[in-house]
Amino acid sequence: MTFEQWLISVGKSPKSSKNYSQAVFSSINKWAKEAKLLSEDIANIQSVCEISSLFEKLKNLEEFIKFNNQGKGMYSAALKQYINYMDDISGHSINEDISSIISEETLKETEKTLLISARIGQGQFRKDLISYWQGCSLTGFSNARFLVASHIKPWRSCSNKERLDVDNGLLLLPNYDKAFDLGYISFDDDGKILISNQLEGLTDLGISTSQSFKIKEGNRPYLEFHRENVFESFS
Repeated sequence: MTFEQWLISVGKSPKSSKNYSQAVFSSINKWAKEAKLLSEDIANIQSVCEISSLFEKLKNLEEFIKFNNQGKGMYSAALKQYINYMDDISGHSINEDISSIISEETLKETEKTLLISARIGQGQFRKDLISYWQGCSLTGFSNARFLVASHIKPWRSCSNKERLDVDNGLLLLPNYDKAFDLGYISFDDDGKILISNQLEGLTDLGISTSQSFKIKEGNRPYLEFHRENVFESFS
């Protein structure tokens, strides 16, 4: 599945999907090469971590900042979605993360077990979130069998400590988890839901602009990261 096809499958219009694809593979690819941030085309990079690292470098590039501001954040939004696309279609990405954990010589075996369980959404991290939230963080739905343990700050951007930090987790019903993971929704420091103007079908998804939840103090820095680096907010 191409990036453009994936964008359509997650609710983008054909026009927006084409614009995003051109932004990544043409403009962003060109700027990154000219700044010597890339030695090959962005399409040839298969690592989500490498693309995420590139994004962090691009955010400080004068040309990227200039055109991103002119486009009201379109280029950063396109790159965020490209990261989500790679994360979504790359079945090997979880395996790569697990292999990286296993090969990390500084970690004890118990630490490796905890991290691997957290990466696949199981184990102690999930148990801690169930105890922490007592149900879906947003709706309160309490049947844990339906709930997804979701990292607020994405795994690829976390230190090992953050990956196991219960403050870096939400317990969500699958529809909210997917929308949150793809950057279509986020939350402000009061817990009020923020909805991207790119998200369509709110009623079908059960998402309402009036929704909110009581966040914990420890969630705030992670939610700030999510708003700034994952949430898609541009007009």
